[in-house]
Amino acid sequence: MSIQDKIKQQVTDNTILLYMKGNAELPMCGFSARAVNILKSCDAKFATVDVLQDEEVRQGIKVFSNWPTIPQLYVKGEFIGGSDIMAEMFESGELKQLIDTVQG
Repeated sequence: MSIQDKIKQQVTDNTILLYMKGNAELPMCGFSARAVNILKSCDAKFATVDVLQDEEVRQGIKVFSNWPTIPQLYVKGEFIGGSDIMAEMFESGELKQLIDTVQG
């Protein structure tokens, strides 16, 4: 399985998935911590992938999304954005609405 296939499967298998540095309990960068806090504020049930554990995933996710930075949020297989976009969507209420919609 290629790294792109692996990423596609991860994104497909998880309703809300955050590619980040570290994990939800121990984020390893400020942007990842911010993304986790935003998702928790939205009462999101989300999975994480620690890109520091796998260099292929770390580089592959940037190719997959055509987005240069980590963290990256996916909801129902769709790339949403990084922590700045997440923060903007959170401020407007758009992110909470999206999460509520997919979590029922």
